[in-house]
Amino acid sequence: MDNPSASSLDEDLSYADPEQSRQRYFNRELSWLAFNQRVLEEATNAAHPLLERLRFLSISGSNLDEFFMVRVAGLKGQQLLGVEERSADGMTPVQQLAEIASAGDRLTASQQEVWRELRHSLAEAGVDVIGSKEVDREAAAWLDTHFREQIFPVLTPQAIDPAHPFPFIPNKGFSLIFDLKRLSDGEPIRELLMVPPSLPRFFRIPGEGACYFAIESLIRRHISTLFPGYEVLGHGAFRIIRDSDIEVEEEAEDLVRFFRSAIKRRRRGRVIRLELEAGMPDELEALVREGLQASEALVFESTGFLGIGDLEILVEEDRPDLKFPPYSPRFPERIREHGGDCFAAIRSKDIVVHHPYESFEVVVEFLKQAAADPEVVAIKQTLYRAGKQSAIIRALIDAAEAGKSVTAVVELKARFDEEQNLLWANALERAGVQVVYGFIDFKTHAKVSMIVRREEKGYRTYCHLGTGNYHPLTARIYTDLSFFTADPRVGRDIAQLFNYITGYVEPQELASLIISPHDLRQSLCRLIDGEIANARAGKSAVIWAKMNALVDPAIVDKLYEASAAGVHIELIVRGICCLRPGVAGMSENIRVKSIVGRFLEHSRIWAFGNGENLPNRAALLFVSSADWMQRNFDRRVEYMLKIENPTVHTQILDQVMVANLIDNEQSWRLLSDGTYQRIAAESTKPFNLHRYFMTNPSLSGRGAALRKSGSVPKLRLGRGY
Repeated sequence: MDNPSASSLDEDLSYADPEQSRQRYFNRELSWLAFNQRVLEEATNAAHPLLERLRFLSISGSNLDEFFMVRVAGLKGQQLLGVEERSADGMTPVQQLAEIASAGDRLTASQQEVWRELRHSLAEAGVDVIGSKEVDREAAAWLDTHFREQIFPVLTPQAIDPAHPFPFIPNKGFSLIFDLKRLSDGEPIRELLMVPPSLPRFFRIPGEGACYFAIESLIRRHISTLFPGYEVLGHGAFRIIRDSDIEVEEEAEDLVRFFRSAIKRRRRGRVIRLELEAGMPDELEALVREGLQASEALVFESTGFLGIGDLEILVEEDRPDLKFPPYSPRFPERIREHGGDCFAAIRSKDIVVHHPYESFEVVVEFLKQAAADPEVVAIKQTLYRAGKQSAIIRALIDAAEAGKSVTAVVELKARFDEEQNLLWANALERAGVQVVYGFIDFKTHAKVSMIVRREEKGYRTYCHLGTGNYHPLTARIYTDLSFFTADPRVGRDIAQLFNYITGYVEPQELASLIISPHDLRQSLCRLIDGEIANARAGKSAVIWAKMNALVDPAIVDKLYEASAAGVHIELIVRGICCLRPGVAGMSENIRVKSIVGRFLEHSRIWAFGNGENLPNRAALLFVSSADWMQRNFDRRVEYMLKIENPTVHTQILDQVMVANLIDNEQSWRLLSDGTYQRIAAESTKPFNLHRYFMTNPSLSGRGAALRKSGSVPKLRLGRGY
């Protein structure tokens, strides 16, 4: 970002006593690195098939790239501007960068170690990544032909001299640099070779076994073809990460025009991290640093593979025995019972759908039926991330072309989806959809849709509220909840929410929804205060909350207050957690766990005991699109929905939430010193929540009825819960 400021980061509060702050909060950035370490640990989990372990490794690499592109870029910008504002845990940007550099290097070194081990195990299993070692004559002949015909024409070596300045290298660009000497007269020359991103990082050599060759090894193997008549004196590889965040300017008059320009500027952002191949000659390293203007970049020297995220291509190898058994999500039983009629099913009773165990196709069908139904008069939809091939977009286009009133709130500020969202917005507008881009200051992160249908007794509004994006691909691997209802109170609330986004009309007297940036944080504090009052009155006082991140200092402080009052608090925080649990006199009644497994835990569920023991129907239960972070409370449009339908309440609290609490095969316990330890299933029966929901019948269809018949076991809390 060109003009970073303290407000671009989540911790935008200063604290007078850094040491006291450090004792109360974990650093947000270091907590994220700890989360990515847990992702990496899954690559060493012997319970996972080999290619799935490799997938976890590649995910940890892609995650780390984005962390440097956004979070570290913001801190680096603050450092260069001399910003001294401290994070919630009392650290300046300079101090955070020093800690991040050290922790990031350790994590990267661990990735290389895991790759070496996995590479060996994969070779034993018949998937060989051979790098630069010798190959047999047949493979060598194929490599030579492939290089000459498919690779050589695409490569463009560039001399580096006064007539040829150092070229621009894009974000995540991978390059080779050579120090050469002409054999005829000894004339030195330096050559830079950017590996085109259009070329795959690995090539599969034809044959019976799976044998892969890396592009950089293939290029080095054919140096004499690239540079005939030259001797190689030295060489090395490097890779860069650039600042890729986009900070929206308040004075931006046209968001579409602004983002089209900003996306182009992002490609030329400041170099934040420089990854160098170990052994690169000092002269070449200095040339690279100077040419990239990377004097302020964080530098990591690797003895292994540069660009761990690129290993993802190997996961596509057709070896079912080295992957998780395929899983096909169920279509919700309730919809099937009504002959596939979504409106009839929702009209009869509220429905909750648990993705990815139950198909996201039900959400698509909901909108497709609306597009085709002549009685539907209006559709309103938020779009944060919709993917590249979205059936949701197609349904909205079909509805508009059928003459229905269709409104789509397209969020242009969805990081790294800005360009795709611009394309969708153009396609929607061409079809006659009323496209709204929301606020300049806020992101519209709430995932809601409403359909207005003409029926016998007048217009009826059908609503969908999700904890995840309208993205068919991520819905296959993210665990989320979809809630469908025709409750008029919810319909009126969502109509007000859309009017707020599209016309800035402030919501009034909402019956079921609580929204940010209005009073979501304050409402949470009131709910926590309710549990504090219960504890002081001698009643049961319990909070269960599941989310992706817990960062907001005000909420953390309120939870500390609740703990001190005797409230029992169980938190399931997949990623960042700035709360320090288990500290005597501050948080001894708070436990925090993180779940990392086959699916990415993404749903947000919050339960408050309301003076009773959990789980119970008297508990106050909410689902939400928001995490407990400053950005979600103050800079995003989010929703928090109270679940009042008894059946749905039981399904979410007694099944989904309890399963998350009792999982002991994919769970990590956060300790008071900031470290995470796996929760071992020693004295309790092993329980894997992902496996449980994959193998048990639909909860959203006939969950209660099936449990009565004994088809679905009732989950029970183990010791300590």
